[in-house]
Amino acid sequence: MNDPEAIPEAPVLERLSTLDRFLPLWIGVAMVAGLVLGRLIPDLNDWLDTVKIGSVSLPIAIGLLVMMYPVLAKVRYSQIGEVATDRTLMGMSLVLNWLIGPALMFALAWLMLPDLPSYRTGLIIIGLARCIAMVLIWNDLACGDREAAAVLVALNSVFQIVAYAVLGYFYLELLPGWLGLDTAALDVSMWDIAKIVLVFLGIPLAAGYLTRRWGERTRGIEWYESRFLPRIGPWALYGLLFTVVILFALQGETITAQPVDVARIALPLLVYFGLMWVISFALGLRIGMSYEKNTTVAFTAASNNFELAIAVAIGVFGVTSGEALAGVVGPLIEVPVLVGLVYVALWARRRYYGDV
Repeated sequence: MNDPEAIPEAPVLERLSTLDRFLPLWIGVAMVAGLVLGRLIPDLNDWLDTVKIGSVSLPIAIGLLVMMYPVLAKVRYSQIGEVATDRTLMGMSLVLNWLIGPALMFALAWLMLPDLPSYRTGLIIIGLARCIAMVLIWNDLACGDREAAAVLVALNSVFQIVAYAVLGYFYLELLPGWLGLDTAALDVSMWDIAKIVLVFLGIPLAAGYLTRRWGERTRGIEWYESRFLPRIGPWALYGLLFTVVILFALQGETITAQPVDVARIALPLLVYFGLMWVISFALGLRIGMSYEKNTTVAFTAASNNFELAIAVAIGVFGVTSGEALAGVVGPLIEVPVLVGLVYVALWARRRYYGDV
């Protein structure tokens, strides 16, 4: 590794656009704008939630698709085969996402919310839903490996379809029963999970792949990467900010009406996101993984699929349930925390890898 003291911090930040560099500010403005909209227009919540894709509001679905498309259009799909053969990368991601992540959320939920069973169940549902959407944004902002991110997101999607319901039974019924704790039931089908994956990953993935194929064949790689991608790139963050505004507009009344409950749900989430990222990044650093791949694994481990968590919580327990509230609070905490971790990743790049 290079001597970190010899590497100036400025080059990393200078390579970020104004939109990227001040993203925490824009996220804060989007949160406030959503809360204000929700309070000023009483019927906005009902109007925004009228049309849905599954259990997800259509405006949120549109924001997510707009957010994911530019990132997936940047992926060099010809290099994915090489990434998929990296056993260290794949094995580490599977262990973090499907063993450590759910177990950590289960432990935090019981330690911090022993007296609030509905919120506790909601947190466990979040922990089981591994990220397939926003992680692409965080990975891209932190200069992670795009091809690795695409592979790990696809891997999580497959495991999500086949393992989510099984793990839900284990962590909500079987394990609590063994430990003499209260149990809860989770009735969700593989098809319900597959629909969420197909919509929020399948559509932008197909669009990104076809766009790259079209651009490289008709105009060439140089035009595609130097001219086309910079034009569509900012739309990923526009989609993110739009999604944040809609989320806060939809849930602003709930958040302001139950601030203590929201704070109690938020605390274990804060600990979870931070711990998962630090554990993953430290492990990758220990085994000598490159910055790009280490960052990708860390963000895929720390992020969660809030679309699926909200859909499951609403579908099983109802829209007014404590489980649904916990599912909604999840992305409201995840977004600012993961934005902050992007800057932590860039600092770690300078400190431990050298600014390359």
